[in-house]
Amino acid sequence: MPHRDGARSLDFARYFDNYRNMKTESAIAAFAALAQETRLAAFRALIEAGPAGLAAGDVAARCGASAPVMSFHLKELVRADLVKSRRDGRQVIYAADYVGVRALIDFIMRDCCKADPTCCGPYTEIAAQRRAKATRREIAG
Repeated sequence: MPHRDGARSLDFARYFDNYRNMKTESAIAAFAALAQETRLAAFRALIEAGPAGLAAGDVAARCGASAPVMSFHLKELVRADLVKSRRDGRQVIYAADYVGVRALIDFIMRDCCKADPTCCGPYTEIAAQRRAKATRREIAG
């Protein structure tokens, strides 16, 4: 979803420190959002649906929840930067926010096993490459 000038950078600064690592408060909010059965089911359905996402009614049907209840839960996932929404005519389409999801995974895996590939496999190398790329972009301006 396009952002007004500066809106993305302000939002980004709210959730990430100077090294583009997720802040602890944001990670706690994300985990709290996932620590509820209906929200976790909705999140998993959206991850499975991929970037195209699902209409809010379809998420509700998959999770066996009413539309108003699902609307509340989806808004909590959006607030936690795990899900994003967009309008498609009269429908609201929700999709996993893969930037937020990756940030949460990076937060958890950042210091995993002292980067021992026998523990975490290729993830530690991928995460290190992502951090190096973000640092280079930050240095470049």
